[in-house]
Amino acid sequence: MAERFEIVTKAIDKMLEEKKYAALRDILLVMYPSDIAELFGDMEEDRIPLLFRLLPKELAAETFVEMEPDAQELLIRGFSDNELKEVVDELYVDDAADLVEEMPANVVKRILKQADPEMRKSINQILRYPENSAGSLMTTEYVSLRPDMTVEEAILRIRRQGVDKETIYTCYVIAKDRKLLGLVTVKDLLLAEDDETRIQDIMLTNLIYVNTQTDQEEVAKMLAKYNFLALPVVDGEERMVGIITFDDAMDVIEEETTEDMEIMAGMTPSEKTYLKSTPLDLFRHRIPWLMLLMVSATFTGMIISSFEDALKFLPALTAFIPMLMDTGGNCGSQSSVTVIRALSLDELKFGDLARVIWKEIRTAVLCGICLAAVCFGKILLVDRLLMGNESVSLLVDGVVCLTLAVTVVIAKLVGCSLPMLAKKLGFDPAVMASPFITTIVDALSLLVYFLFAKTLLGV
Repeated sequence: MAERFEIVTKAIDKMLEEKKYAALRDILLVMYPSDIAELFGDMEEDRIPLLFRLLPKELAAETFVEMEPDAQELLIRGFSDNELKEVVDELYVDDAADLVEEMPANVVKRILKQADPEMRKSINQILRYPENSAGSLMTTEYVSLRPDMTVEEAILRIRRQGVDKETIYTCYVIAKDRKLLGLVTVKDLLLAEDDETRIQDIMLTNLIYVNTQTDQEEVAKMLAKYNFLALPVVDGEERMVGIITFDDAMDVIEEETTEDMEIMAGMTPSEKTYLKSTPLDLFRHRIPWLMLLMVSATFTGMIISSFEDALKFLPALTAFIPMLMDTGGNCGSQSSVTVIRALSLDELKFGDLARVIWKEIRTAVLCGICLAAVCFGKILLVDRLLMGNESVSLLVDGVVCLTLAVTVVIAKLVGCSLPMLAKKLGFDPAVMASPFITTIVDALSLLVYFLFAKTLLGV
């Protein structure tokens, strides 16, 4: 796929140089909007407006929605008022609202000026809802039916109104006061036995819907769980105000997953793509976490310093510190990532904490015994026999392996419990991922190590 895209890109570049605009338009007409937007993203800025103007009105609007905000702004600044109005008129309300949110104030003023009054009203309605809520994600363009309509009347209404709606397959039945009563699908209408059948007789009344204040991540999970094409959105009085379609939910899932991955890696989430981010952007997103983790790692250094005399007395202990810390960090990360993923999928709740801890304890014991056994043999064979390090006695070997086993148990307990506690306190569980878990486990593993060394070796 990447090779085909590269070939198309080179062909378009050549046609631009040769000014073969008719052939260029023919190529663009058979491409998907998302592919055209990606193509624009790799092109020089002065070529984008020319190519965009080759697109027919509907394809141009669909491509515009898929483009990055900086490319959209570039086009808007170069548009005449008529060109901007043509694009805005073709946008769905939710896409227009997203565009307004992304653009600077002077560009927003131009967009709203070219939008018709009904579009402006709908955009302002969506923008009033909290960010990342169902209200901010929804579109107000849906097909509504009355319960006393016949099937024939409903199909006629869909034909008249469906052209400008984001989806027509699912239609919502509402009362005069806009309260949601039920839904019917186009399939239900086409397969109805009689054209005179009333909508209220075939509509589904066992509805699943969300409130305008529902978090967008929860909405995406519901769409994925029930395999809906769209989900109705109601206000506090159960009056229907819009719908959320599955394509918007997919964008949310991608956005939330990216955010979780960045937080788990110890970075502040960024709205820009990697290639669009400047070194200064990356610096700003990374340095706060690096500073915090560096300062927190000071505790590890303090623990090592407090046992400096023990390390001088038996230097062989120093060689095993990296192995113990790394193994503990790895074990903690395994548990934390597993639990964070389960929390994000709603497989776990805080009430499951005891079950999770018990499961992780049993897993940790098995892992600890296995790792300690292999470590014992490795130290005995490599460190003592092959490398001839006489200071690595059987007792030292036992201390290291015992510490390793205990560290594994502690690491898995920390790794599974902290994300659940964070979730309970209202924080994103992803915060308690690898960087924090590793820092905490490093300090605990050193404390256990030196405690065993002091008790068993008398150092």
